[in-house]
Amino acid sequence: MYSYIEGKLVEKNPAYVICDCGGIGYMIHISINTYTRLKAHDTYRLYTHLAIKNEATTPVGFSLYGFAEEKERTLFRKLISVSGIGFNTALLVLSSLTPETLYRAIHDNNPSLLQSVKGIGPKSAQRIIIDLRDKIDKPEPGTEFAPPEHNTIKQEALSGLSVLGFSKPAAEKALDRVISKYGQPLKVEDLIKEALKIL
Repeated sequence: MYSYIEGKLVEKNPAYVICDCGGIGYMIHISINTYTRLKAHDTYRLYTHLAIKNEATTPVGFSLYGFAEEKERTLFRKLISVSGIGFNTALLVLSSLTPETLYRAIHDNNPSLLQSVKGIGPKSAQRIIIDLRDKIDKPEPGTEFAPPEHNTIKQEALSGLSVLGFSKPAAEKALDRVISKYGQPLKVEDLIKEALKIL
């Protein structure tokens, strides 16, 4: 329904953005990889996927997922095509692993790397490898996501983990462990990725 949405970001955190497009504010869920692409300027084009959730116990719900590059959206769509992998789990995979790392895990038959992502057990990891081994293309050299250039803080990381579904006390405890382990300030996406390994 929506191929992309382009507009001014009026709110931005590691889990979602609010994009003002023609006076309408779209809430778009993003991965950490996409978050790292959102640099200084405030107008972006995000390639979107509209998810329709229709469960027996809840009314129909719509969610927008957005990606800085079409390649990441393609990976997202491949992941949700795997039985048992939902929208939020796919986004968590793309927040925990870079596209290059995900490719290597699948093509090198490395389920343990996939299992490092919360919510991915042994069966799900093997299913992803079997289903996607011949369906995803290796990223071209030099297309790895660039490092972020914006300032980040623990509170931003906490907000991102909360939106991803982790309780605030557990997320804060994990972040404190990461900070004490490294003993130096980390970028928000690094904080989140390290905390995800603990949660």
